[in-house]
Amino acid sequence: MPGLTIGDTIPDLEVETTLGKFKIHDYVGDGWAIIFSHPGDFTPVCTTELGKMAAYAEEFNKRGVKLLGLSCDDLKSHAEWIKDIEAYTTGCEVKYPIVADPNREIIKQLNMVDPDEKDSSGNSLPSRALHIVGPDKKVKLSFLYPATTGRNMEEVVRVLESLQVAAKHKVSTPVNWKPGEQVVISPGVSNEEAKKMFPQGFQTTDLPSKKEYLRFTKV
Repeated sequence: MPGLTIGDTIPDLEVETTLGKFKIHDYVGDGWAIIFSHPGDFTPVCTTELGKMAAYAEEFNKRGVKLLGLSCDDLKSHAEWIKDIEAYTTGCEVKYPIVADPNREIIKQLNMVDPDEKDSSGNSLPSRALHIVGPDKKVKLSFLYPATTGRNMEEVVRVLESLQVAAKHKVSTPVNWKPGEQVVISPGVSNEEAKKMFPQGFQTTDLPSKKEYLRFTKV
């Protein structure tokens, strides 16, 4: 399905949410945001996910990240559903807004439509999609899961950390990277530049090709 993808500017839609009406760009502001959709209110996997998002809210807040949920039901339904979410995930409180999209217009513009799943009326349902949006309002990363598969919040935090580290330094994160581990210096940075940028030093991996492109450092 064609639509919004990495590098695109998130549409500045005016949305109605459980915490009032606002435009998406105003909500993102100068920070980061995670916009995530769900197939519907009062559905099992979604209930577990929104609760876990609420449980992780402080971790996202520490990193300057706002949360914005979305489900194709109205605000009254959302308000009732939140009671179930908070009851299921002990100790959580859903303080982030959830967008109402009963006409299924917003999910189309945010490229969050499941190509296969339909409701009882034959209407398209949202996919289990998640966009991480940067301060420039551009999509930095997207996850797209089928309705049957719940997301891993530890992975959401991990990739968010990776994006923020890469945005701050000219580095990338290697396979299975976790915060605090070594990163790799981008190929466009020469060794001379790297010495200035990373005074703590870096290690170049000796490879059969003898090309010095795999350089590790700490940031």
